Amino acid sequence: MLVIKIGGSKGVDLERFLADVPNVRQPMVLVHGANAELNQVSEQLGHPARMVTSSTGQVSRYTDRRTMEIFMMVYCGKVNKTIVEQLQGLSVNAVGLSALDGGIARGRRKQRIRVVEDGKARMLEGDYAGSIQEVDTRLLRLLLDSGYVPVLTPPAISKDGEAINVDGDKLAMELAVALAADKLLIFSDTPGLLRDVRDENTLIARINRDELDVAMEMAQGRAKKKVLAASEALRRGIGQVVFADGRVDDAIQRALAGHGTVIG
Repeated sequence: MLVIKIGGSKGVDLERFLADVPNVRQPMVLVHGANAELNQVSEQLGHPARMVTSSTGQVSRYTDRRTMEIFMMVYCGKVNKTIVEQLQGLSVNAVGLSALDGGIARGRRKQRIRVVEDGKARMLEGDYAGSIQEVDTRLLRLLLDSGYVPVLTPPAISKDGEAINVDGDKLAMELAVALAADKLLIFSDTPGLLRDVRDENTLIARINRDELDVAMEMAQGRAKKKVLAASEALRRGIGQVVFADGRVDDAIQRALAGHGTVIG
């Protein structure tokens, strides 16, 4: 069993990446993002993205209700169904879902968040972001057992019945744990974890479990969330996590062969 996360940054070649999916022989769940598309559509609709930095240095999207409406339109609609369309064209029997469908991922909405802006800490109200607290795999297992490939995206659902923006890497991690996946593969627009984000030749090819604290110190921006997700996945029983390049041919096969940053 594989759980595969493909990021939604502008640099990822989605069509090129998906071309490798028919070559995967294990059951799999594909999780995707859509950040770049969301930014573009939000701008076009007159509600541009607002990125905020937490007190721990993690960067995330401030998700007010209007942003959540656009989020669902882009993530659950355009991008999710485009992926399903492309996979069906490759004879992969894909089914598109969000993590709120069937209550696949439930969690707690953080109605207010503490951020740092212009060097000052402040609280932002009205956020529709949250954290995953439980995963229900029944719907996914029904699909997997019937030979379908689930294509899953945020948002999740809060225990109060509200859609919540959850981090895609953390969603993939929680699904991998709940499904007892053998590996978690996380693809983005870099070759893996880099010592210097400006230099792709500084790839860290291997990180042992006891080196994750050092990796966390080196990680910058959104890479911090990826390292946190990898650390949690390993702690909770996933055998291996790979950060890999989503811009190359045969991306999944290359990651399974150890190309990228292998953690475990």
